Amino acid sequence: MSGPRPDTAPKRQGRKSGAGWMVATILLACALGLSLMGNFVSAIFSVPTTGSSMTAPGFQEVVLEDNDSRNKVAVIVLDGIISGQSFDASGYNLVSYIEDQLEACTEDDRVRAVLLKVNSPGGEVLASDEIYRLIADFQETTGKPVIASMGSLAASGGYYISAPCRWIVAHELTITGSIGVIMSGYNWRGLMDKVGVQPMVFKSGDLKDMLSPDKRPDEITSEERELVQGMVMETFDRFKTVIKEGRTRAADANDGEGRVLADNWEQFADGRIISGKEAHRLGLVDELGNFDAAIERALELAGISSANLIAYRQPFRLGMLFRLLGESESRTVKLDLGVKLPQIESGRLYFLPPHFVP
Repeated sequence: MSGPRPDTAPKRQGRKSGAGWMVATILLACALGLSLMGNFVSAIFSVPTTGSSMTAPGFQEVVLEDNDSRNKVAVIVLDGIISGQSFDASGYNLVSYIEDQLEACTEDDRVRAVLLKVNSPGGEVLASDEIYRLIADFQETTGKPVIASMGSLAASGGYYISAPCRWIVAHELTITGSIGVIMSGYNWRGLMDKVGVQPMVFKSGDLKDMLSPDKRPDEITSEERELVQGMVMETFDRFKTVIKEGRTRAADANDGEGRVLADNWEQFADGRIISGKEAHRLGLVDELGNFDAAIERALELAGISSANLIAYRQPFRLGMLFRLLGESESRTVKLDLGVKLPQIESGRLYFLPPHFVP
């Protein structure tokens, strides 16, 4: 007479558990192998040259187009929402990322010009202004021209960071403009009243709860509205000043070759989006063309006949994989780095078209 084996279920369970750990170990080993292989391949195929040491930890110089030239044109890509918020716990952000690349271009005498490849709807006011200053200071201190190449979208803050460039190239179908400032949010006091939720507020001053989403519309004073609108208009004046100064400096440096601002350009600075063709007519861009046209213009402004196109990249590391796997699902705005930024937040000033703001 035979009965069921009492140890059958535990053994099977143990085998399943062991198999799971084995699969996890194999996957981890594969990831480590891919990381090491990627770094090895990058080390072989990247072209390190004298004077091209990276200032940012982990950056490598890669050749995008080898034209057998001693000269280089560096391509810096700005793709996505402009934000000053950090990528991870290290505090590294988009502004730092651009700054490090420009510093590498400064230290390398063989880099003769920079191509800023812009495909962005804009973003935070402060981050946009910091990048603007980095580009303006780089051109002033090095004498190397920065040429903006606008992609399908270079609106609001995307145009703000292009304004200081020596030359701006846009496709005639590029969406640009949206010159203006926006601050937006939601007021849910009506919903709170319906469900019987009452806010309790203790404040040190009458304006401490300014922009609070749980205030009734009739509780928002005219003083509050004037203060917020004044802040928006002050930032908007800064935007127009950046455009005037940037386009004026470019026109002077280009000695009449590029476009100058039309007398009525400010009539179009009311937040509307415009095409690259219209922006060219208004003097907001210098040339209509694609990325190849921007490359040709960079060579001309640098006074050289040929150059290798290079970029600065961060090689993949296993630690980056773990960091990305641990990120929150709520982080949805992607940049060229392949990392994620927080969502757009209400109550902040942005250089953005309204449909990008909550």
